[in-house]
Amino acid sequence: MPRRAPSVFLMGALLLALASTSEADSDPEAPGDHGHGPGTSGKVARLLEDAAKATQEYERGRRAAEAERAKAQRLEGLLAKQRRELKILNAELGRIARGQYRSGGEIPYTAQLLLADDPDEVMRGQRVALQAQQAMNHLIDKTQRTARRLDADRQRAAAAWHSLDERRVRLASLKNGIEKKLEDARWTLQGEADAQVAAGACRGAVRLDQPSLPKGRTWVTPVETYELSAGFGSGGDRWANRHTGQDFAVGIGEPVRAIGAGRVVKVSCGGGFGMEVLVKHPGGYYSQYAHLASAAVDQGDKVRPGQWLGQAGTTGNSTGPHLHFEIRLTPYLGSGVDPRKWLAERGVKL
Repeated sequence: MPRRAPSVFLMGALLLALASTSEADSDPEAPGDHGHGPGTSGKVARLLEDAAKATQEYERGRRAAEAERAKAQRLEGLLAKQRRELKILNAELGRIARGQYRSGGEIPYTAQLLLADDPDEVMRGQRVALQAQQAMNHLIDKTQRTARRLDADRQRAAAAWHSLDERRVRLASLKNGIEKKLEDARWTLQGEADAQVAAGACRGAVRLDQPSLPKGRTWVTPVETYELSAGFGSGGDRWANRHTGQDFAVGIGEPVRAIGAGRVVKVSCGGGFGMEVLVKHPGGYYSQYAHLASAAVDQGDKVRPGQWLGQAGTTGNSTGPHLHFEIRLTPYLGSGVDPRKWLAERGVKL
């Protein structure tokens, strides 16, 4: 369990919480008398969802712009090839025309027939030359049409790429704006949570809109997207003894889920674990979720696999935003088992 000494930030958080309380009547999102409204917790949850959607839209726009750029470049290459072929054809046509002029001179075709030793040979040669000329003209016309079509396609692709690139820039600006609001809201939420921990009393469950729960799943991970940090049994100067759980590196406000069905036996806001939730599962095991920024359940609540218990934070003795997660044989600290092995035995790999 990481340590964090009290700081000026905590005092600021207390003042912020007092200011928030005085403004509750004028804030439509502020908690009511019993502290059960969504408030900042709900705002963070919505901004997290908006940020995820904006990121997905930005990535779609970026991929589309890259595809249009690649298409324009391919068409540019085809157009250059067609132009080179057209130049070769024009040179060949000039060579044929000059040869015909030299062979026939300025003598009219009728005179060529009268003067020729073999008029039929002259006529066959003329037909062959005419056919070659027609074939050449047809090929040139086809090449020119292809070049014009490719040029038009290239211009359309370039215009589409430019439009998509502008859209990508707008989406990036929107995404950055949402992330800025999210960051501000996260630390406001953390300040409110720190104030509750300092007072040693939770304000009550913040009832957030629940996501669609995983179907057919008995056990799930406590957070959906994460990086593992300190593991069970690891040592270090941050703990008095060995680390008693598994840490998940996540941002403030990230949803924390019940790993399985059970009943909430404890929601507290004091001590080294900060804001924490403890759930008892069938079979006698307990799961603990600590350093939260908000709790979405109350003691006695029944929970299902994947149900939101609260939001991650950095309350209590914590050096940064993360979820401290434990599996215990009893409700008490010191009875923990390795969460990774315990979950792996139940089909959940971390």
